[in-house]
Amino acid sequence: MRPEKEYLVEEVNTHLDKSDYVYLANYERITVEEIAELRASLSEHDAEFHVIKNSIFGVAAASKELPDLSEHLTGQTAIIVGGNNPSGVAKAVGEFFKKKEKVDMKAGILNEKALTKEEIAVLAKLPGLESLRAQLLGLLTQPATGFVRIVNAVPQSFVNVLQAKARAENG
Repeated sequence: MRPEKEYLVEEVNTHLDKSDYVYLANYERITVEEIAELRASLSEHDAEFHVIKNSIFGVAAASKELPDLSEHLTGQTAIIVGGNNPSGVAKAVGEFFKKKEKVDMKAGILNEKALTKEEIAVLAKLPGLESLRAQLLGLLTQPATGFVRIVNAVPQSFVNVLQAKARAENG
C-alpha cells in the first residue's frame, strides 16, 4: 500500500479508537454550513463528524476486525465517532437529519456489532445517559426509602398510641 494511503488508514483507525461505536452517514446533499452545524451539535456529546473515503474505511475496519459494512460503502460517506453516549449521539444525528431531510444514516457498529439504520433509529429513541443514570439511582434508593418507612412506622405508631392515651386522660 502506498504511504499516503497507509497514512489515511491510520488516521481513520485513530478516529475509530475514540469510541466503541461508529455511525456511517450519507452526506451527499449537505452544505458546508450544515456540516458545521452538525459538528457543533455533535461536539456537545464529544462526538465528531469526519468525511472519509469508502475504500480507506473498509481497510481500516478490516484491520480492526470490525463487522463488514462494505455493502454500505457507496456514494459519499462520513463517519460519526467519539464520546461515550452512543444513544445521545444517535439522537442528535437523527434530529439533525430529520430537519434537513437530505441526509441519512447508512449503518453503524456498536460494541463490534453491526447496526442497521433502523436499529440506530431505535437507539436514538432510548433515554440519554444522564436520564438512565437518574432512573438507576431512583431504583437503587427506592428499597432503602421503603425500609426506612417500615422501620419508622413501629415507633411512630407507638407514639401515636401514647398521644391518644394522653389525650383521653386529659380530655
